[in-house]
Amino acid sequence: MTTSDFISSENVRGPGARTADVDEAFDFAERQVRALVTARPGLMPTYTLDGHWVLEGDPWAPSWAGGFLTGMMWIFAERTGDPWWREQAEKYCLLLEPRKNDTGTHDIGFVLDPSWGRWYELDPTPHARDVLAQGGRTMAGRMQKAGGYLSTWVAPGSTFIDVMMNVGVIFRAAQLTGDDSLRQIALRHCLTSRRYLMRGDGSTVHEGWFDVTTGEFLRASTHQGWRSDSTWARGQAWAIYGFSVAYGYTHEAALLDAARRAADYYMEHTPQHVPPNDWLEPEPSLRWEASAASCGAAGLLRLAQSLQDAGDAQAAARYRQYGLAVLATLRSTEFLAVDTPGWEAVIRHATYHHDTKLAIDESVMWGDYYFIEALDIASRLGSPGVPA
Repeated sequence: MTTSDFISSENVRGPGARTADVDEAFDFAERQVRALVTARPGLMPTYTLDGHWVLEGDPWAPSWAGGFLTGMMWIFAERTGDPWWREQAEKYCLLLEPRKNDTGTHDIGFVLDPSWGRWYELDPTPHARDVLAQGGRTMAGRMQKAGGYLSTWVAPGSTFIDVMMNVGVIFRAAQLTGDDSLRQIALRHCLTSRRYLMRGDGSTVHEGWFDVTTGEFLRASTHQGWRSDSTWARGQAWAIYGFSVAYGYTHEAALLDAARRAADYYMEHTPQHVPPNDWLEPEPSLRWEASAASCGAAGLLRLAQSLQDAGDAQAAARYRQYGLAVLATLRSTEFLAVDTPGWEAVIRHATYHHDTKLAIDESVMWGDYYFIEALDIASRLGSPGVPA
């Protein structure tokens, strides 16, 4: 079976699957996260094995999932008004605070934006402001001036499309401190990513390599896609979301254009809403990579809001409608684990790292978080914005 067979299938849901409504999905997610926090306080797992959270460290990358778990707590705290969620969210934020100085990863935004960023948005304390400001400065320290990009933990010559999800913490630090040099660093990385990590058809490159001395772009590569000239679905979702957030901070037309082109590619290649790991892989081993759909849904809803704010209501409606359709598909019990006894996470059929066989057809913490974020955005739209 080929990728085209997967994405043209008319029946995404398996036999007996149903679609949970928004309230049921939220309630289930709250139960799952509460169970994890209660049974394993202070632990921040990344992925599951046979549906159970793996408590050992991340074997692929420097730890980067704690912000997602904490971010869900903040969403639940705001949604329910339950002080227990607020208490837990603050505790986990404090556990993450030392990461504001972490020079060993390019994922500081993933760690701090869902956690301390949500704390600051709900309650803008000086403490939260200082954590975010320092985190942004640390992330900005990854700038490679010759090439104009933020480097990854792999090597100084490497950048990922994933890094677009981490420039927001630099933009926020610039906003909080008034330091325009931080804004320029983040903007330069965005423009470099648009030029070298985005192809003419709107698809994205996972990894770009540069000469650290001259700044010359050397080659494309991938760690998690099929091959360097194909399109890894989660990276495409990172681009939709990351460029949309960057546009919100800058109002640069080029960044909104990049977000739209990334979204158009996703939509054109995924009529059934949930993509495989890589669209161009001729014989994919799995039908779905649901964490890409979770991030894609959240990114599409953010893109729609950016277009609404820019005065393009017609385009906003197009992306919003598709984002809500992705979210409705993820609320099917084919993906939502509400009818899967013993499954500890929220969204099934996700993959962490395909090539290393890490968490294949499992759950991952970012898949759960971006599903909940998208659900939260959609719930604020009100009826009839959220399809049943």
